[in-house]
Amino acid sequence: MKTNQQSAINNQQYLRAFTLMEILAVLAIVGILVLLALPKLMPLISKAKSTEAQLQLEHLQTLEKTYFYMHSKYCAELKEIGFEQEKLVSEGGNANYRMEVVAAGSNSFKALATAVSDFDGDGVFNVWEIDHEKNLKEVTPD
Repeated sequence: MKTNQQSAINNQQYLRAFTLMEILAVLAIVGILVLLALPKLMPLISKAKSTEAQLQLEHLQTLEKTYFYMHSKYCAELKEIGFEQEKLVSEGGNANYRMEVVAAGSNSFKALATAVSDFDGDGVFNVWEIDHEKNLKEVTPD
């Protein structure tokens, strides 16, 4: 006859757990669900990333306006107005858009924010534009 101590040891050896096959089946199902949901989420991801371009362009327009009040002209150099381009994701940074002033004169300026990566994989890169009157528009949707 077994003692209570031996019976307790034998019961501890048989703990309920999931098998490797069960875990792999669950992971496969989760993976399939993610693949089914991803195309519906891509527009939301693109929209969220385009918010970065809009905010950066509005900041750039504010800096240009300040420069205009001080010098009676707009500036084509980002560094001169005090705008610092964050390191791009293509260079190991966090910024998704390359900022540039494409035209600057005594009465107006135009700046662009161009995506450095294709958010939805269709080969089109998102481009936003702002001018001296703070007219912000999406030139090339992604």
